Amino acid sequence: MLDYNVRGENIAVTDALREYVEKRLTKLNRYIEEKSSANVNLRTYKSDNSGKVEVTIVLPYVVLRAEDTNPDLYAAVDAVSEKLERQIRKYKTKINRKSRETGFKGIDSNDEIPASEVDDDALQIVRTKQVDLKPMSPEEAALQMDLLAHSFFIFKDAETNTDSVIYKRQDGKYGLLETAEN
Repeated sequence: MLDYNVRGENIAVTDALREYVEKRLTKLNRYIEEKSSANVNLRTYKSDNSGKVEVTIVLPYVVLRAEDTNPDLYAAVDAVSEKLERQIRKYKTKINRKSRETGFKGIDSNDEIPASEVDDDALQIVRTKQVDLKPMSPEEAALQMDLLAHSFFIFKDAETNTDSVIYKRQDGKYGLLETAEN
């Protein structure tokens, strides 16, 4: 069962928009047995007159996240709902397959997923590569990533001596993942 937290940036969230978001995301309740919250962020951009919908659902063993940008916020909500449904189906299929292989009976799934919707190729590792992590700054790593025309780059942060990943975000800016010792 989902609780909804709908908020807007550069937009007032009307009752009609809130009800539409909740109606579309309520479809996901048939896949989710435990009580969870759906954080919905609606954003509009005045520069290109478009809107963006971001939804994050935190479940006990997985975080589901989807976003879509569209001039019509209602169409973006529809697209995000479909993306989340695909993610849940994929996750449940993976768990159910693993359960059958190992004999684990801990997950109860009421909805069977048709074999035609299972995408085995999406989980297939087609290449393995080893890399030497060179000490450098995040700025140097971003430059190296751009020179290689990659979307991410793994390196050892020279200042903190931790393994890190720099990646290019959809908005063209950079993100940095730093590892931490447990």
